Amino acid sequence: MLTLLGKNTPMCDRLDRRSFLRIGGLAMGGLTLPQLLRAEQAAGVNGNGKGVIMIFLPGGPPHQDMWDIKTDAPAEIRGEFNPIQTKVPGIEICEQFPQLASMADKLTFIRTMVGAGGAHYAFQCLTGQHNRNQPPGGWPALGSVLSKVYGPKDPAVPAYVGLSPKTRHAPWGDNGQPGYLGVAHAPFTPNGDGASDLVLNGISSDRLASRKQVLKAFDRFRTQIDASGMMEGQDSFNQQAFGILTSSKLADALDLENESQQIRDRYGYGEDKLQSDGSTRLLTNFLKARRLIEAGVRCVSLSFSRWDWHGGNFKRGRQDMPMLDQAVSALVEDMENRGMLDDVTVVVWGEFGRTPKINSKAGRDHWPRVSCALLAGGGMKHGQVIGKTNRLGEEAIERPVHFQEVFATLYKSVGINVDHVTLDDLQGRPRFLVDQNKAQPIPELFG
Repeated sequence: MLTLLGKNTPMCDRLDRRSFLRIGGLAMGGLTLPQLLRAEQAAGVNGNGKGVIMIFLPGGPPHQDMWDIKTDAPAEIRGEFNPIQTKVPGIEICEQFPQLASMADKLTFIRTMVGAGGAHYAFQCLTGQHNRNQPPGGWPALGSVLSKVYGPKDPAVPAYVGLSPKTRHAPWGDNGQPGYLGVAHAPFTPNGDGASDLVLNGISSDRLASRKQVLKAFDRFRTQIDASGMMEGQDSFNQQAFGILTSSKLADALDLENESQQIRDRYGYGEDKLQSDGSTRLLTNFLKARRLIEAGVRCVSLSFSRWDWHGGNFKRGRQDMPMLDQAVSALVEDMENRGMLDDVTVVVWGEFGRTPKINSKAGRDHWPRVSCALLAGGGMKHGQVIGKTNRLGEEAIERPVHFQEVFATLYKSVGINVDHVTLDDLQGRPRFLVDQNKAQPIPELFG
C-alpha cells in the first residue's frame, strides 16, 4: 500500500489507487481526482510522467580505464588507454569515448561509487540493495516501485520493461524483480517470455473483442493464479493483457522499422550474440529503450556485453567501449532532440570496479571498494565529475557516493520524495525506498 500523508490510506470502497484514478473527477469519499493528486504531492509523490533507463554493464567495468584514467600511476596500474579532453574544461575521460567526451556538458561522471556487495549480479544496480537479509518477498527493483506507485501511463503499455536477454550466468540477465510488491509489478520482457504476450495465440480479434469471452478467459486465468499464490496481481494482469492484445502501441514501439534509417544508423546495430556467459552487444536495445519510454513505459532496464575482463582487458575495451560510446551518446542526443532529456534519467554502471594492478593476463580482477557510474538527463545539473579516487584508483578519497544515494537521486528525478514515501512489505511493514541513514539525493546534481 502507498503511504500518503504519513498514513496508510486505503481508497474508499476498497478500491485500489489506479481504480480510483480511473473514476476521474467523480467525487468519492469526499475526494475528487485533483484533490487526490494534491494529496499525493504533499506526500512526496508527483506522477509527472518521467522515466528512467537503466543500463547495466555485466561483470564490472574497469573504472580506471573509463572515466578515471590514472596518468600518474605506474605502468602496471595505469594501463594502455590515454585520456582525452571533453567539452567541459578540466574533465578528461578515456580516449575510447570521443562521442561522450563531446557532450560531457550533458553528463555526470561519478568516479567514487562505494557500497558494492561484491557479487556478480545485476541486483544492486536494479534495486540499490544487497541481496542478503532481504525482507519477505525480497527488495523490489526501481521499475517495480514506479509501477506500484504510479501504475501504467497507458493500459496498452507496461510501466516497466526489461530488454536484457537470458544469460548463462543468470544473475547478469536479471531485468529486475518485483520483490514484496508482487508479480503485478514485474518487468515485461519482450525479448524473453513476454514475446508471446504480444500476439493473440490463436484467438481471433473478434473473439477477443467479445466481452463475455474475455471475462470467461480471465476467470480461468484467475483460477490459475489463485492456485499458484499470485492473487495480488490479477487485476493488473487482466488490464495489461487486454491492453497489449487490443493495441499495437507496445509492438509498434519495439518495431525499429518504424524508425528512420538515419536514427537507426546513429545508434548502430551491434550483434545479437551472447558474449560468453554475459549479455549481447545489441546497440538497437538503446533505441528500443528510447522508443519504449516515448510510448509510455516508466522504466526500461537493459544490459550490454560482458565486462568481467580477468584477461585481455584492453583488447576487450577497444571492442566494447566504442560501441557503448556510440549507443549512449546516440541515446542522449536523440532524447535531447525530442525534448525528452529533462524528463528521462539515464544511468550506466556495473556491479563493481576492477583491481588497480593489471594481472599477468593483461586483465583486471574484482574490486568492490570503488567503481564508477555515468548519469544523464533527468533535469539535473550535469557537466561535472563527482568524487576523487587516490593516485592508484584504489579507493575514494573525496566524496564517496553510495549506490543508495544514486537510487535516492533516481527516485527524486521521477518525482518521488524518499523521505516521505513508503511501501508495505508482505508483513504489512512500511518500508522506505532507500536506507534513510545512508541516502539522500546527490546534492551536486540539484544545485
